[in-house]
Amino acid sequence: MIAIAILTCLGLLLALVLLVKSALRGSTLPLTAEWIGELSIERYRPMMRLLDGGDLEFLRSQPGFTPGMASKLRLQRCQIFRGYLRCLQVDFGRVCAAMRILLLQSRSDRSDLAGILMQRQLMFACGMLAVQARLLLYRWGVGRVDATTLVNIFDLMRLDLRSMVPVPVGA
Repeated sequence: MIAIAILTCLGLLLALVLLVKSALRGSTLPLTAEWIGELSIERYRPMMRLLDGGDLEFLRSQPGFTPGMASKLRLQRCQIFRGYLRCLQVDFGRVCAAMRILLLQSRSDRSDLAGILMQRQLMFACGMLAVQARLLLYRWGVGRVDATTLVNIFDLMRLDLRSMVPVPVGA
C-alpha cells in the first residue's frame, strides 16, 4: 500500500515537472510594450463556455438523438478545449519568462515578486493537472470542467507584468 502511494506521488511530481517545463519552454519572447498590451483574457472567453453542457441538453431534447451524438460532441469539444489550454499555457509561460527577464534586469531586489512568480507557476501547473484530469473524465460523460482558476492566475500574472512595464497610451 505504501509503495503504491509513493509511486503515485512520484508520478504526480513527474507530471508537475513536465507541465512546468512545457509551460516554460517555448518560442521567442517579444518583450515589448505592444505585446504586453495585446495580452488579454478575452481570447479565452469562448473556452469558458465550451463545455457548459447546455448544448448537450439541447441535443438530447431533439428527435433522433443518439448517445453516440453526445459522445462525438464531447470528443470534439474536448479537442477544441485542449487547444485553448495549450494557448493558455504558452501565454502563461511567456508572461512568466518576461517577468523573470524583468526581475533579472531590475536594479532593486524583488525577492517578493520572485516568490509570487514561483507560487503562481506552481498554482498554474497544479491547476492544469486538475483541469486535464477533469477533462479526461468529462470526455467520458463524468463531471464538469472549469478552467476559471487557470484563466484567473494568467490574468493576475498579466496584470503584474503590465504594472512592471507601462504600456503606452496609444497601444
